[in-house]
Amino acid sequence: MGVNNYKMVNDFSIYYTDEHILLRKMVREFAQNELLPLSIEVDTKGKFPLESIKKLAELGLMGIPWDPKYGGGGMDTLSLVITIEEIAKVCVSTAATLMAHTSLGTGPFHYFGTEEQKQKYLSKLSTGEMLGSFALTEPNAGSDAGNTQTEAILDGDEYVVNGQKVFCTNAGYAGSIIFTSQVIEDGKNVGIGALYVDANTPGMTMSEPEKKMGWKGSDTRSIYFDKMRIPKSNILGKPGSGFKNFLKTLTIGRISISALALGTSMGAYELALKYSNEREAFGKKINSFQAIEFKLADMITQISAARQLIYHAAWLKDQNKDVTKDAAIAKLFSSEAAMKITTEAIQVHGGYGYIEDYHVERFFRDAKILEIGEGTSEVQRMVIAREILKSYSST
Repeated sequence: MGVNNYKMVNDFSIYYTDEHILLRKMVREFAQNELLPLSIEVDTKGKFPLESIKKLAELGLMGIPWDPKYGGGGMDTLSLVITIEEIAKVCVSTAATLMAHTSLGTGPFHYFGTEEQKQKYLSKLSTGEMLGSFALTEPNAGSDAGNTQTEAILDGDEYVVNGQKVFCTNAGYAGSIIFTSQVIEDGKNVGIGALYVDANTPGMTMSEPEKKMGWKGSDTRSIYFDKMRIPKSNILGKPGSGFKNFLKTLTIGRISISALALGTSMGAYELALKYSNEREAFGKKINSFQAIEFKLADMITQISAARQLIYHAAWLKDQNKDVTKDAAIAKLFSSEAAMKITTEAIQVHGGYGYIEDYHVERFFRDAKILEIGEGTSEVQRMVIAREILKSYSST
């Protein structure tokens, strides 16, 4: 019940090229035919969508924005947004896996890697031969990511790493994991660095997958480093540049998670719209009542506004503009809108919205983390305020 072949409302955008339209059509058909039949099992059983990820790789969708020289698609940020949005309308767990792999697990190799690192890792990540993960958060370093306590101490030609990371998406299936750490060289702390480690490296262990409220098919684990040794060359950028680099990574990642929020909202909205046209009360369809009409109107208004903010941020990024403020605005608005829209979608369904068979509750559960991951709503407001005040003081 409630599973729907989604019909995109208002398929036009001034940001679209013919290539974007073709990409959306292709991804939508793939999502409908391949992901939708699996989406319920992925959620109810907490099953990692490995086969779906392999199919995404076959379609060339695991490295959409990266250089074709390294196996990437050579497409723009909006293409990535469109892909994540369409997949999230059907299966948020699969979209979250793709999002984390592309923006967080692969992006730093593209932006900060050496040619040798790109040849070895970016080429495998971009084609989907290898899945990527990004380990930033720690038990005592969430929003205060600068409080990173993991340490990498230089010992000859190797770093000896000790510490713990939490909430690491894709970690259990990743071939490479990028992580942040305090870097100690010659007894001196040179700052936070962005390092990486291959899967199954001695000294690294992981927890079992976390049992979560939503994103149940997405793999989320804690990672433990105990005297783990990695080559000195396993660092992205300069040893003390990690803090600056992961801020850039998160800024760009906020556009991707905004696309995830948009798709989540659309998935719930489409179910509510369909149900309102089928359900009857007092002798007529419930979407003929003003109370339901207003809910649907508010939902699509928020979706349309979120889409414009996200697409604009993606466009700015592709123009090589500073997107710090615009990415934060898009993330803040789209994530909070997703919570409102999924809540109202359940309300449109009434008691049936609380029942798993109607599936709308899945989008509600998947939406909450959007206000927390890649910077909470409170952090987004801090970033936005800082940027507008900085701009004001410079005039």
